[in-house]
Amino acid sequence: MPLNRAAWIATTAASVLIAVLLFVGGYTGYGFLGLVVALSAAINLVPVRS
Repeated sequence: MPLNRAAWIATTAASVLIAVLLFVGGYTGYGFLGLVVALSAAINLVPVRS
């Protein structure tokens, strides 16, 4: 696995984890923001067609 792909996977996972913790803590607005950040990072995992 290339290093850049592993970095995006780690960023996505961390953002989802933080979003879940924010939802549990009652910070729904920030939780949704964490999910948006996770989606923004996850888009870099989609393979590019040549």
